[in-house]
Amino acid sequence: MKAGVDVKKARSTVKIRPLRHHAEFEQCVAIQKEVWQLEDIEVTPVHQFCIGVKTGAILLGAFLAEQMIGFVYSFPSIYQGKLSHHSHQLAVRPEFQGLGIGKKLKWAQRSQALKLGLELITWTVDPLQARNANLNLHTLGAITRTYWDNFYGFSPSLTLGPNIPTDRFLMEWWLKSPRVIKRVRGTREINYQPAHFPKAVEGELASGDKLRPGRLKLNLKEDLILVELPRDIKAYRQEPALISSWQEALRKVFKYYFRAGYTVSDFIFGERSFYVLEKISRLKDLKLK
Repeated sequence: MKAGVDVKKARSTVKIRPLRHHAEFEQCVAIQKEVWQLEDIEVTPVHQFCIGVKTGAILLGAFLAEQMIGFVYSFPSIYQGKLSHHSHQLAVRPEFQGLGIGKKLKWAQRSQALKLGLELITWTVDPLQARNANLNLHTLGAITRTYWDNFYGFSPSLTLGPNIPTDRFLMEWWLKSPRVIKRVRGTREINYQPAHFPKAVEGELASGDKLRPGRLKLNLKEDLILVELPRDIKAYRQEPALISSWQEALRKVFKYYFRAGYTVSDFIFGERSFYVLEKISRLKDLKLK
């Protein structure tokens, strides 16, 4: 968030509405380039937005007065044999990040999906991005039980550094589940204390304030298991070997515990940040196949 932005005004006056016109689609293209530094060939183009909004896609913009400051885009998909939506892009201009705009866009996306009769929205995320994990898991109530190696290939705009694979979680957002409804209503009160739970991987001091992954524990049987990751992996960009070591550790841990019947059900975001792995059989607020 840049200096000069009126935080209170931005939070209270941002409006979310559907996008329908070419000029708005062009703003979505501009935001993609600004947020992710994409080349022309990599952006979702205007013509795809044109056909998308006519054939079941959800495209919503966040506006401060007449300025578009973010958007969310999802399209019809099939997951486990059911019609759903896949959320392809969520972007907020850099100077307005950290103000809850992304959260507003996602809740508005949920409302639109429910009007279409949908129960599920999916999307992919980088497991190393703690702030995104906190939004997706803790704030929105999504879960994940799927880990894909190098899903997008070695794309410069999608990777954290040269030769670092684009590993991804597939998030599942079950829109009508009690866990999501509690978050809509603000009635969820679970507060995890990291010291009370076993850890499949825990950070150790490497250089300065940077962490490296400690020894992996792949034989834990507890109902709840924590998995640490750096609070801000972008601060590690000058140390790609550390990024790779964290990626390799998380890949091994999550693939092992997903096979063992666990899902990522929550996130702890603080000076030390952790994924919460939970046995699927314990998820009383969500029925999973």
